[in-house]
Amino acid sequence: MKKRLAHGLKLMLVLSLVMSLLSACGAPSVQDTYPLESVNGSGNSTSYVYRASDRTVPEVAQELSDQRQPDQISAENTERMFLVYQDEYYHLQQDPNKPEDTLVEVDSKEYVRQNYDSSFLQGYLTATLIGNLFDSFGGRGYGNYRGYTNKDTYKPSAGSYRAPTSNDKKLAPPITVDRKGTITRRGSDKDSSVGSGGGLFNRNKDQSKGTIDRNKSSGGLFDSPKKSYKKPKTRVGGGRIKRRR
Repeated sequence: MKKRLAHGLKLMLVLSLVMSLLSACGAPSVQDTYPLESVNGSGNSTSYVYRASDRTVPEVAQELSDQRQPDQISAENTERMFLVYQDEYYHLQQDPNKPEDTLVEVDSKEYVRQNYDSSFLQGYLTATLIGNLFDSFGGRGYGNYRGYTNKDTYKPSAGSYRAPTSNDKKLAPPITVDRKGTITRRGSDKDSSVGSGGGLFNRNKDQSKGTIDRNKSSGGLFDSPKKSYKKPKTRVGGGRIKRRR
């Protein structure tokens, strides 16, 4: 009984280790995350703003869509776009003070419901989505907010944006940057590193190739069987057959 229990515990530890390694491989690294710039809200009504340096709005929209397909995406626009997921609204905006950068505002569904102007969203989202979003408010939101770039003119109905604290950065939803790599088949002389920095998934450019020689008797798995048997000898005998009388 004790042996079975010990074996079961070992198996559980191995499985948990494998799962943790798999999840770590799929998780974004720190250097692949846009820096958090501003925070507003609390509880289930939150807004986090990230800065994507030297990225246009369509480029950031494409990067995010490649990582995770949105439920809805607005038409391509160089100044403003929306990506809608189940409980999050990604509001991409060109920074008016630094046009080469894109500000990525990640709003919770409740934040959008409480702060945004529904008439403003009509230019970017479908009427069905807007209707479902503001259904509890009679089809209209309480605020006239229109995004972080217009926060001074169209202020949120509650709270104000501030610099993020260390705790805010821990709670903030991660926004990852798409990294491209190449994968080659085994036996190729090309570099097959995945990611921009190399590391765990890098393969050596000089691929070692092995051979199998069936004539050598090295005792390996693929060695030809030795002819160690001899042909059995047979003996020819004589006999007589008598019939019954």
